[in-house]
Amino acid sequence: MSDENRPAAASAANPPDPRRWQALGLLCATYFMVCLDGQIVILALPSIERQLGFTVAGVQWVMSAYMLTVGGLLLLGGRMADLLGRRRMFVTGTALFLISSLLCGFAGAPEFLVAMRIVQGIAAAIMTPTALSILMTTFEEGRERNKALGFWSAMGAGGATAALVVGGPLNDWLGWPWVFFINVPVCLALLAFSPYLLKESRDTSHSRGFDVAGAVTVTAGLMAFVYAMVEVPQLGWTHANTLVAFGASALLLLLFLVIEMRSASPLVPLRIFRSVRLVCGNLVVLLAGMIVFGMILVLSLYMQKVLGYSALQVGVSTMIYAAASIVMSYASGPIASRLGARTLAVIAMAMMAAGCLLLARAGGNYWIDILPGLIIFGPGIGAAVVSGSIAALSDVAESDSGLASGINSAAFQLGGALGVAVMATVSLSWSGGLETLAALTTGYQAGFLACAALAGIGLLVALFLPGRTLAGAASVVHHG
Repeated sequence: MSDENRPAAASAANPPDPRRWQALGLLCATYFMVCLDGQIVILALPSIERQLGFTVAGVQWVMSAYMLTVGGLLLLGGRMADLLGRRRMFVTGTALFLISSLLCGFAGAPEFLVAMRIVQGIAAAIMTPTALSILMTTFEEGRERNKALGFWSAMGAGGATAALVVGGPLNDWLGWPWVFFINVPVCLALLAFSPYLLKESRDTSHSRGFDVAGAVTVTAGLMAFVYAMVEVPQLGWTHANTLVAFGASALLLLLFLVIEMRSASPLVPLRIFRSVRLVCGNLVVLLAGMIVFGMILVLSLYMQKVLGYSALQVGVSTMIYAAASIVMSYASGPIASRLGARTLAVIAMAMMAAGCLLLARAGGNYWIDILPGLIIFGPGIGAAVVSGSIAALSDVAESDSGLASGINSAAFQLGGALGVAVMATVSLSWSGGLETLAALTTGYQAGFLACAALAGIGLLVALFLPGRTLAGAASVVHHG
């Protein structure tokens, strides 16, 4: 039988699931919710800080705890789903997300809310790769799968955008707990329909094994680093607690490398990092995550604490950057095919740097000081993430494509968590911990400048990308 006839024969022997498009709707709703939860809390942070008694530096953990956990455990979650059963793990993750969302909304103390955000992050780290894995096994390779991945990408981008629109009204009209309660009806619907729409499947082609130790050490190491960064404004760089936290972070991350070198089933086989394209591409994605989450955190706080905007007003006023990012995400594939991923990544980082520099001039007028910066910044995000992803995935063997995609997704989440911590630390340090309008403005302007500096570093990293990357990788799944 010729190669051209094999797919048709396979399809005849295994006809497509007639409920696959309904299943896709369920899976896309999952991704929408997980991406929504990554950003929806941004606009509620000032309210959470006031009502739960968070410190100015400590409130960033409401975001960082979630994103660090998702990024650190994403690869483990996908591996567990492949081996233990994808539908089973999807239902388990959804139930855990439901319970943790409820408990986040009922939190009465800072420590409890952060703990529940970690649990929520664990659930999301199970749900996201599991849902994508189910999608890949439900749709055959080719036109249908590409169409399904297009819907998946759109829902992720839509979730991140909707966070700015939905988060404001929920916070202003119903209170901050509702940014978490909104997940409850969605999770209940997912749990109700999963047994009917999703087929159970597992990967039997690989030896059984989970690198739990690797996942735990890398997540704990990154959390120790973020904790050290958060403590710097109060304690200083040379305080014993700061040095111990940085030391613990270094030891845990070193232990992670040792575990990966010795593990029979490593979470991340270190050989994959021999590819310069993969390393530089993921660094571009990580830096893009740092910049976008750090910038929107600083901008949200500036507009609420200095300009007196409500959460709803901030959401509506900043929608332009998210919309521009989505449009550019879809345009970036063809542009990268024409110009090359390196050129597009350089342009993207230059745009983000320019946008942040304009925002650093912020003097109180939205139309003059903020809107122009957002219009330039927005397309830069979409172009940076897509070009970085194309570069990272274009030089990878087919057998490593799942691993490389997981690393790429984790890079964006971890970048977001680190960006939030770094920008919160920079802003607090430059404001001197004072809450006067002048001090806050100085601190937030420093935060915008730090974002611009990161974009400058990203531009240098992009220049190290080797030549033109393969246009075939332009069907990259976008990050939310």
